[in-house]
Amino acid sequence: MDARSALKNDNLKMKKMKKILLVFLVALSLNGFAQQKDLVWHTDVNKAINISTQSGKPLFLFFTGSDWCGWCKKLVAEVFEKPEFKKWASKNIVLVELDFPKRTPISEQLQKQNRELQQMFGVRGYPTGWFVTPKKVNDKVEFNKLGSQGYVRGGANAWINGASQIINK
Repeated sequence: MDARSALKNDNLKMKKMKKILLVFLVALSLNGFAQQKDLVWHTDVNKAINISTQSGKPLFLFFTGSDWCGWCKKLVAEVFEKPEFKKWASKNIVLVELDFPKRTPISEQLQKQNRELQQMFGVRGYPTGWFVTPKKVNDKVEFNKLGSQGYVRGGANAWINGASQIINK
């Protein structure tokens, strides 16, 4: 074999290795993407309370106007949809969305539940988030208020830092 055909053979081997590496990297990234589950935002606070008491994680009550509140949409886009928030939230809190939409219909039962919680926590503006630990006492639920946090400038990491300070007091 002369030098020219040896060089051509080496080039073919290199191209084949690059293709194998590319296929491997694509498969690896797809696997990582598939493993990143979407978070569950509960709307039934009683179900969320049960999960919280079983897991020992506090509730995060997110009071929002999902179809009209600009700051709520900004918080969702800049924080709640980010991978770092999803990872942190799945380890640390039980998520509850308490929505007050203007155009999107929700059941009367859900409206009633959300209004009662809005009054209980004195929510006057959106977005508002409360971190609480629920405690069942004689068929009633008492909420230990850990702290409140709404929109925080600086993205997901800034929001997570503030939330971590609240829940780790």
